[in-house]
Amino acid sequence: MAHNRRHITGVSSGAVFDVLRDGTSYSHWVVGTRKIRRVEPGWPAVGTCLHYTVGYGPLRKDDRTEVLDYVPDSRLELEAKAWPGGTVSIVLSARAEDGGTVVEIEETPRRGLAKALHNPVLDLLIKVRNVETLRRLEGLARELRQAQA
Repeated sequence: MAHNRRHITGVSSGAVFDVLRDGTSYSHWVVGTRKIRRVEPGWPAVGTCLHYTVGYGPLRKDDRTEVLDYVPDSRLELEAKAWPGGTVSIVLSARAEDGGTVVEIEETPRRGLAKALHNPVLDLLIKVRNVETLRRLEGLARELRQAQA
């Protein structure tokens, strides 16, 4: 399991979740997502999916991520296809703390090859990627907050 935490000063969990509720934003903050092809109506209700593209050229792959659980402004659990080998559980959470919001992301291999090959080195690579993912999420939440002000 790879776990990252980021404190965002001056931004509410609602602002963070405004970004998460905008399915079209995922290609801007999720490292590795090239394009959002479709957001199912009702996103992020349980059972709805984001359809996306990752990679380039011959390594390009179209896939989807499904919502497993959603608690508004607090928690979003997703199951992402981890082509070519299975699925990954992703839990995003946000809570108020010290004049801002603590955002956490936790990724855990769930099925298939991703689970069979799970090891500390892969966790480290995911953790490094998610440092940038949370930095980008913070940037979008700050932009949205400023636009609403």
